[in-house]
Amino acid sequence: MNQKQQYSNFIKTQAKRLGFLGCGIAKADFLEEEAPRLEKWLQNGYHGEMHYMENHFDKRLDPRLLVEGAKSVISLSYNYFPSEVQQEGSYKISKYAYGQDYHHIIKDKLRELLQLINDEIGEVSGRCFVDSAPVLERAWAAKSGLGWNGKHSLLIQKQQGSFFFLAELIIDLELEYDAPFKTDHCGSCTRCIDACPTQAILPNNTVDGSKCISYLTIELKDAIPSGFEGQLQDWMFGCDVCQDVCPWNRFSKPHEESLFTPQESLLDMTKRDWQELTQETFSKVFKKSAVKRTKFSGLSRNIDFLKK
Repeated sequence: MNQKQQYSNFIKTQAKRLGFLGCGIAKADFLEEEAPRLEKWLQNGYHGEMHYMENHFDKRLDPRLLVEGAKSVISLSYNYFPSEVQQEGSYKISKYAYGQDYHHIIKDKLRELLQLINDEIGEVSGRCFVDSAPVLERAWAAKSGLGWNGKHSLLIQKQQGSFFFLAELIIDLELEYDAPFKTDHCGSCTRCIDACPTQAILPNNTVDGSKCISYLTIELKDAIPSGFEGQLQDWMFGCDVCQDVCPWNRFSKPHEESLFTPQESLLDMTKRDWQELTQETFSKVFKKSAVKRTKFSGLSRNIDFLKK
């Protein structure tokens, strides 16, 4: 076994020990296939009001512009599939936001992994990314062999489905690279396309972000357009419809991350409870949650929209 293989095996072993579901490694290079796709997606206005998506176009496609001397992109997945869900007939939040904010939890694990690499191998420079920088994480995950991008554009892993977060560690160390995941195992299935309440899922593994319920309830800061009345199917923060109907998610297993356990009251709250939500209850239920991104005012706006 050569040194690059040894280093790669060490990293994957430590990633598993830290609780990551999968770990794949790709060469830090220009994402040639993604460039025209991203350009077209932006030109079509599928990013809606997410103007930040227009920024750092070159950095999104080349990790060497994000991390000086970058040689490897380590892609990692982290399970968030819950053992229990909200009660039937209530307003819904996306499963990923049940517990504490994943950004902090996963970033801490990435920092620990980088430290372990330094302890074992010597001085290795790099940066940790969790869904908050210009990194095309799904492209890198597929390139590193973790899975394929489904018709809903999310990454799917054969044995795990798609209820997981993606994160990256971009480092200046050359490693043994995994083969890209080239096979699309969605076949002729169109369940996610057919089930999308707002017809946001387009052909060719593309999502019109400006129609996506997650965008409308989280990213959009203005009023939700009246044309979407009656289409949100009681989703007040995010949406899981395309994942809930995906046949691959029959393989999803509940996570073992205690910090993702929801506030007890969250799962039991009824529509009336949500309609009577106060700032105080919001702060208590979503103390360290990603839902805080919408603020109390944003969640109230969404609930008012659903009541129409």
